[in-house]
Amino acid sequence: MTILRTPSDDDVTGLAAELYAEDRAALGYVPSHTRVTALHPEAVRAFEDLVRAVAHALGTRRYELVTLAAARALGSRACLLAHGRKALSCMTAEELLAVARDHRDAGLDEAEVAMMDFAARLSTDSAAMTEADAQRLRDVGLSDREILDVALAAGARNLYSRTLHALAVEVDDPPGLDPELRDALLAGT
Repeated sequence: MTILRTPSDDDVTGLAAELYAEDRAALGYVPSHTRVTALHPEAVRAFEDLVRAVAHALGTRRYELVTLAAARALGSRACLLAHGRKALSCMTAEELLAVARDHRDAGLDEAEVAMMDFAARLSTDSAAMTEADAQRLRDVGLSDREILDVALAAGARNLYSRTLHALAVEVDDPPGLDPELRDALLAGT
């Protein structure tokens, strides 16, 4: 449940109804986070625009890896499950299972590991970050623009995950997610 009152499926209208319909078409259901954030559908669209811009720049795989690292660092069960499911569009279930268990020992390239480490640090102790954090990304070949995109992706996940936490949004269990993968994604949260 959530601390907010959300409209029933029969009472939702306008842009919020469009958000519901889009999720039904894409996912087969309307997740709890959509029901809550659709109370301000214009903000949802603005957030989606940011995410699309950053995901396009990083590429889907890198965006999802950064998102998963930030969600794990934040203890965001909802985002781990939702983005675990989304990550299956750009990696196999076996690859994702390895990432969920330990991204540093999952066969990722150096840049992907460094990006995930950066996202986790941003999500847990951003005030202590220094030039050295960005330099590690430069050392594995990222440009300053790509470093910004990693920070924006992790920052966006912080915004969304912390909003869901603050509003006590129920964690959905996405249909079709393998139980072993689900458990690995949620381990330690």
